[in-house]
Amino acid sequence: MEAQNTIEPITMAEFIPQVLRFKQEGWHVVQICAGRIPEGYELSYSFGRDYDMRTLRLAVAEDETVPSITQAYPGAFLQENEAAELFGVHIVGITQDYRGKLYRIAKETPFKQKG
Repeated sequence: MEAQNTIEPITMAEFIPQVLRFKQEGWHVVQICAGRIPEGYELSYSFGRDYDMRTLRLAVAEDETVPSITQAYPGAFLQENEAAELFGVHIVGITQDYRGKLYRIAKETPFKQKG
């Protein structure tokens, strides 16, 4: 059987229920990526199981809050802190929130500026 790799655009309302479904089905967090888009941010949460990968893609406004997935996936705290600190994404409920002190950087939220 060939490995599957999908990218699934989802809404904020679908986000946490799908993350919890992945957890119950044995999926693991592979990566969390943030990027700038004209409307705000694009967040990609990739999950792997066996040789399959599924990426949930959220488009969020600059002032919109995103719930943390660290209640289900505790190890996601580093990548969520990174998205918050480097891009300015408003992620709420991170179990280990470094509050902008994960990196020693000269400029606050250096990737927040629109390109």
